[in-house]
Amino acid sequence: MKRLLLVGLLVLMGLAGRAQSLVYHPNNPAFGGNTFNYAWMLSSAQAQDKLKDPTAPKTTSSSGAQTNALTNFSQTLQNQLLSQLSRNLFTSQFGEQGLKEGTFQFGDLQVVVANGTDGINIQITDGKGGQTTITVPYF
Repeated sequence: MKRLLLVGLLVLMGLAGRAQSLVYHPNNPAFGGNTFNYAWMLSSAQAQDKLKDPTAPKTTSSSGAQTNALTNFSQTLQNQLLSQLSRNLFTSQFGEQGLKEGTFQFGDLQVVVANGTDGINIQITDGKGGQTTITVPYF
């Protein structure tokens, strides 16, 4: 009986000797973990984040509703129409040759076009005194 107990203890001790040691591997790439885990960890953190930044710009239109695809499409269409209209006005005003030197008045905007040493200088002054100068370089 003693021999059987002794053999059983030796067998159990032999199995315990074959066990592996535990090794810690961090998951977070900030702490030495696998760098390919960053996307999963970032998306998990963003999904759990319930706090909103009070200084972040709001994505609402002037009516207070959230912007959507229809509002974006309408705004894009309006911008394209205004661009085409201004292109047509520019062509009818200046012709095919482009800008000519001189002073031009468009509503409350005054546009002065002059040739300079660096290129064509365009000075735009609004009715409130704000001024912008654009230099189109020669090629």
